[in-house]
Amino acid sequence: MQQYRHRRVAITDRARNVLRQLIECHGAVLFHQSGGFCDGSSPMCFPVREFRVGGADVLLGYLPWHTEFWMSADQYEMWKHTHLTVDVVHGRGSSFSLEAPDDVRFLIRSRLLTDEEVATLPPPRTGADRMT
Repeated sequence: MQQYRHRRVAITDRARNVLRQLIECHGAVLFHQSGGFCDGSSPMCFPVREFRVGGADVLLGYLPWHTEFWMSADQYEMWKHTHLTVDVVHGRGSSFSLEAPDDVRFLIRSRLLTDEEVATLPPPRTGADRMT
């Protein structure tokens, strides 16, 4: 598993391979986690050109190939002390995420950040920062 020290988000090798295939097929993509109903608790992968990041969305970090990982502000408030790892499992979720037709789905594995990690993290950017 690829780990970045003092970051909020990482990705497993298996998920990284799926991500690469999606980028080859669809071009640049991003992840968004809304925390809503149904698949809202799963990270959703969209083509960058087809998803509009909201002003209150929080950028947790970057995955390989400059892939941004965004989270809704409400979800971030609940998970701001959590490190997330994007993984992939077999089985189709009921989502609009790009990987769904391939009989796999992304999911999040999480752990609490240590006090040391929290102290070294920069303040997160928001979608509003992107618009300025």
